[in-house]
Amino acid sequence: MAEDPDRRASVELWASFPQDPTDPRNAGLRASDADRERVHRVLGDAYAEGRLDRAEFDERTDAAGRARTLGELPALVSDLLATTAGSSGTALADRAVAAYRRARREAVWGFVSASLICWVIWAVTSGLDSFPWPVFVMLGTGLNLGRVVFMRQDMIAEETRKLERGRARGELPGPED
Repeated sequence: MAEDPDRRASVELWASFPQDPTDPRNAGLRASDADRERVHRVLGDAYAEGRLDRAEFDERTDAAGRARTLGELPALVSDLLATTAGSSGTALADRAVAAYRRARREAVWGFVSASLICWVIWAVTSGLDSFPWPVFVMLGTGLNLGRVVFMRQDMIAEETRKLERGRARGELPGPED
């Protein structure tokens, strides 16, 4: 299943901010010149594509230049970017992918560190002519690494379900917050 390029552009825009302006917890943070410039680029592209006329482009560009907080920026480009379940849905998907990447890093680190330690112990205590028992450690930690790598979509989907349940219980902000 191919990803919609317009949705990908939207995700990439909000991910390019140090603090996601679509996250209600960040709405009150002060916007930087770089934050406003990101929005200016989207507006410029929309104007160049004919999706904004000159007056609307000028109006939104001026508003972006005057924006003091991050929360003021999404409204200026919301009708120019593709979204699915609202920006909060995108934030949940991004958080689920980030959780998968964290699990993958931990699995790689577990494989490398345990293997390295065991091979060093084996070499120091047993000598190079003895049975290479660290292979069994590598097999065990490698199975976990393989599980994480090959079950990527399942792990992301499960994390997304957990986050959605958390939102439903009020533990996470919803799209209307």
